[in-house]
Amino acid sequence: MIQVSKPFMGAAELNEVGKVFQTGWLGMGSWVKEFEDKICSYIQSKECIAVNTGTNALHLAFDILDFKAGDEVIVPSLTFIATIQSIIQAGGTPVFCDVEESTLNLKITDLKQKITSKTKAIVPVHYRGLPCNMEELLSLADKHGLVVVEDAAHAFGSSYHFSNGSIAKIGSFGHLTCFSFDPIKVITCGEGGAVCTNNHEWAERIRKKRILGIDKDTWSRYKNERSWFYDVVERGYRHHMSNINAAIGCKQLEQIDNFINRRQEICKKYDEKISDSFFNGRLELLHSDYNQMAVFTYIVRVLNDDRSKLMDYLKSKEVSTGINYIPCHTQSICKNYRSENLITTNKIANEILTLPLYFGLLDQEVDSVVKLIRNFYETN
Repeated sequence: MIQVSKPFMGAAELNEVGKVFQTGWLGMGSWVKEFEDKICSYIQSKECIAVNTGTNALHLAFDILDFKAGDEVIVPSLTFIATIQSIIQAGGTPVFCDVEESTLNLKITDLKQKITSKTKAIVPVHYRGLPCNMEELLSLADKHGLVVVEDAAHAFGSSYHFSNGSIAKIGSFGHLTCFSFDPIKVITCGEGGAVCTNNHEWAERIRKKRILGIDKDTWSRYKNERSWFYDVVERGYRHHMSNINAAIGCKQLEQIDNFINRRQEICKKYDEKISDSFFNGRLELLHSDYNQMAVFTYIVRVLNDDRSKLMDYLKSKEVSTGINYIPCHTQSICKNYRSENLITTNKIANEILTLPLYFGLLDQEVDSVVKLIRNFYETN
């Protein structure tokens, strides 16, 4: 079976976890600090706070904004439901925004129409790893006094190209940027996430909140020690990362360039083959800029209502596919939130299809996937 996604871990990660076992300190400790420092060095962010999931990274980022009843957060409907659950959990009210047809990233013209006096934050989702237009979003946020919370679960390692020619990693220049390191991301911790920011006060609040609101305990834990004297200064959670997960992440970070480059190679191979005139009117490629993207998923649009049939056919031939994502505004929990004018989102909801993409995917397997898709259309 060719899986749609698959983690890649080896002896280096296993050996590093073994070192954690030898210390007997399995919870948050020195490996977490090392992982955070390595992320700051790689991204060039001033602050990084490692947590146990990407979902909880988002939750903590929203939680420090101290939403009041009725405060609104504008977010694309085309995202994983975790984004929305995090907003709700922090006390915010989601307002759904449409996406651009060529990239499926947040549509700024629709965003502008949905900003009101109740709006407190904007959530760009860097879909597939392609950065949103951060210059315009940050300028818009500054104009209206809003906070930009980036859902960069897809985009660890992606870079933003500024209009002046400069380049910066996603997470190095925004307000609050949230990453995910679950098993199928570009790098994995097994499970994990992180918040990056250049705002020291926000970072300190997130550090406290991730471990039950305890003041000053983080630094003793970073030394694999525990302070028995502490003060709980505000509401907090059990969102911290463990040494076990951080040890995996540290070794994964050493290979990130190889991971990104191989994913880009696979995507370019798909692009070349699916650009064949045979697929005209059948499949449509999304706009990609691989100079900016640490690609998380390879997604095509399946035209003419063929998606379900194609997915079933590929499954019968031992090829797994997926859908990223079922739009959130169609979920029962979101039925009472604003979702007007989601023209593109509704249009592409039944078209998007995720094809296999992961570091260990072989060239011949990519060839097989495309050949099977061609066979499907030749016989249907």
